[in-house]
Amino acid sequence: MILCFREKAFNGGRIEIVNEHEEPVGVIGLLSVFRTSMAVFGRDGDGPLFGGKFRMLSHKWAVTDATGEECGMLKCQWLSLFERYEYDRCGVGGFKIKASLFSRKYEIRNDKGELVVSFQKVNRWLESPAFRLTVHRRWIIDGYEWVAVVMGINEIQKRMDRTG
Repeated sequence: MILCFREKAFNGGRIEIVNEHEEPVGVIGLLSVFRTSMAVFGRDGDGPLFGGKFRMLSHKWAVTDATGEECGMLKCQWLSLFERYEYDRCGVGGFKIKASLFSRKYEIRNDKGELVVSFQKVNRWLESPAFRLTVHRRWIIDGYEWVAVVMGINEIQKRMDRTG
């Protein structure tokens, strides 16, 4: 499964999610002008499948399921040569998300070290961030949930850039 999406330059509104054939397969709803929350909708556009928001006064990104219950937590761990995140999925386990410093390619691996998802930033310089996400292992976690995680990584990066 390949999903492509981009961030909007101005924070509110909806973002289309397309597959590798550029067919619409979902929508990201940016629920706040200040970008503190978002929701991911499937092809039919009915209620949200997943959502994401910052925890109060922190750099942790909470991922929620269709009922609004928290189903995972994303947090950043900066190391000198790597940009690294951890996604802890309730009832499933932890995932390591890693990219070399200044890289635009990320890998998400499960606790066994198996590649589950990869994504890359595909935008050009001075363009709004755009992503191409590839689900390598169809597993318990849906591709749309990974969209919420990737958007969380983007929001954490932006928040850390603003705060120094």
